[in-house]
Amino acid sequence: MVEIKKLPAVYYVSPNGNEPVREWLKDLKDDDWRRIGRDIATAEFGWPVGMPVRRKLGNRLCEIRSNISDGRIARVIFAAVGRRMVLLHGFVKKSQKTSKPDLDLATKRLKEITK
Repeated sequence: MVEIKKLPAVYYVSPNGNEPVREWLKDLKDDDWRRIGRDIATAEFGWPVGMPVRRKLGNRLCEIRSNISDGRIARVIFAAVGRRMVLLHGFVKKSQKTSKPDLDLATKRLKEITK
């Protein structure tokens, strides 16, 4: 039996054609981007999923929560747009709370694609 993605992930594409989340992932260690990819796949196939993989942030935004190498934690902020999970912003967390600039950037990107 073939499993079907309930909410397939797509990368946000900027007005100039860049895919910032894909580029960020490529810059990570192989084990780190694989871990994040597995967590994204868990959300794609198991939608709707909750903690510890996904957490709601408000304003249509959610985050994929990944533990990566060296005790670090990574986040990919996304929004469900139509029947797709649009990966808006990815980063390695440096504090307990998601920073306002990270949230603002994801919100800005979401507004760009939902005009």
